[in-house]
Amino acid sequence: MIPFFVQIKCQLGKTYQVANAIADAEIASEIYSTSGEYDLLAKFYINDEDDIGHFVAEKVQVFEGIQDTKTIITFKAF
Repeated sequence: MIPFFVQIKCQLGKTYQVANAIADAEIASEIYSTSGEYDLLAKFYINDEDDIGHFVAEKVQVFEGIQDTKTIITFKAF
């Protein structure tokens, strides 16, 4: 499994709606509210043969209320 994170910027007033929709879809292992440029940080896992870009475009960015995303790919856990 490949872990990666997505920072999510929401439209004003839509943060909880987006977080709840992602949680209900059961695609993220963890979802956090954050301060700063992005509103949410979500951790995802995909199979080794799956494509992160397609996953983000087809499974994450589709939720109403998302304005922007930033994907963070991880390499090694210590």
